[in-house]
Amino acid sequence: MIVAFLKTSSRLLIFGGGLLLGIQVPAFVEQYEQRVDAHFLEVSANVSGFQRTADDLFAGDLRALVEYYRDSNDFVFTRDADSLENIVNRYYRIMAEQQALQSSYIESALHVVFDADNELLAETLDRYSYTVPLNSIALQWGLAAAVLIILLAELTMTCCVGCARLANKKLRKQKQIHQH
Repeated sequence: MIVAFLKTSSRLLIFGGGLLLGIQVPAFVEQYEQRVDAHFLEVSANVSGFQRTADDLFAGDLRALVEYYRDSNDFVFTRDADSLENIVNRYYRIMAEQQALQSSYIESALHVVFDADNELLAETLDRYSYTVPLNSIALQWGLAAAVLIILLAELTMTCCVGCARLANKKLRKQKQIHQH
């Protein structure tokens, strides 16, 4: 009776934990997207003057502008080439991140989990504010995560019990062989 109670209670705790974890997914993705958008606005402002120059002189190619700076005979330009390249690289990196998040909700969530920008992901994790939104997307994610986690836990326990029974059976068989 106590074992059955503990099994049921542990299943409920695992399910509840999975539900709460899954509910966080949409909120985390949203906060990540907001961070990406904010950084994109900032880096766009930083690159805007250079973009105008690139538009006028290099058919809009910012990398060609960086190379012009790098190859220039002017010491000031060559000295600033690395700084300009850092700004341009950050601009393209955050733009790519923003574009990756323009897909379906599942694709966006998978992108954040498996292929997010490390800097922006770390920033989002550091400043993440836990919420318990009660909207349909959060509930769907929560239920899906809870069911997946409970299935994985059940499968793991079934495998462990099966392995333990198999090992116990082999041990008993070996004892019987040694006794005879």
